[in-house]
Amino acid sequence: MNKLFSILAVFTMLNFGFVSNSFAQDEEAAPQETEAVAEESADGAEEAAAEEPMAEEPVAEETAAEEAAPTMEAGEDKVAADAERSFHQVVKEKFIAGGPGFMSFVLICLILGLAICIERILYLTMSTSNTKKLLNDVESALQSGGVDAAKEVCRNTKGPVASIFYQGLDRSSEGIDMVEKSVVAYGSVQMGLLEKNLSWISLFIALAPMLGFFGTVIGMIAAFDAIAAANNISPGIVATGIGVALITTVSGLLVAMVLQIFYNYIVAKVDSIVNDMEDASISLIDLLIKHQK
Repeated sequence: MNKLFSILAVFTMLNFGFVSNSFAQDEEAAPQETEAVAEESADGAEEAAAEEPMAEEPVAEETAAEEAAPTMEAGEDKVAADAERSFHQVVKEKFIAGGPGFMSFVLICLILGLAICIERILYLTMSTSNTKKLLNDVESALQSGGVDAAKEVCRNTKGPVASIFYQGLDRSSEGIDMVEKSVVAYGSVQMGLLEKNLSWISLFIALAPMLGFFGTVIGMIAAFDAIAAANNISPGIVATGIGVALITTVSGLLVAMVLQIFYNYIVAKVDSIVNDMEDASISLIDLLIKHQK
């Protein structure tokens, strides 16, 4: 019995000690867990603080992109609007930018020069004739009906060559020498008619770039006056004057180049008709000599 109580007492003491150690271990673990939780909270706060700028950067980039998007869209719209402008609108803007005072004179040179060129081209086109066919018709008329029939053929044919033939045939009764003189004299008259108003085209070709250079000088003077008034050299101050100078120069040179092309074509056309006139006149004299024999 005593042994039983002794065993129970020992067992009770062992259990009490084990429980005490367990409580002690639990008490020691609680502060460690508290410290671990505190450390985890601090680490979480640091990670959150570290992640917050990273999260803000994309937001800032998105905000900058959103702010830049309207600017880019506006630039694209402006480029598209410039591309959609017609040639007439661009020329009108450049004409106003160059200064109506000087650009008007350049425009007048272009209009008058083109009008004369078109008139000369039409006249020369109508003056061109088939010289070989005319010679054959005159030869046939001389053989069949004589000089009067040949004169009728020339009267019904347009062009300077037919006019020269008519004058030569009209003087055929006075001898071959008189025919030659008549052909040469009337040929000079026809050449003058072919070259009519070409001097005006030459004038406009020379005058257009001179007006452009004059506008250039005036624009540069205006630019230097603006610099002197502002006492500062900046692109904004001199841009207007230099813009006027460059636009007037380009306009004058462009007008001169266009008129020069037409002028060279007209001169080449006149030379071709004059050569036909000379060849046909020689052939006419040969026909008259042959007919008189």
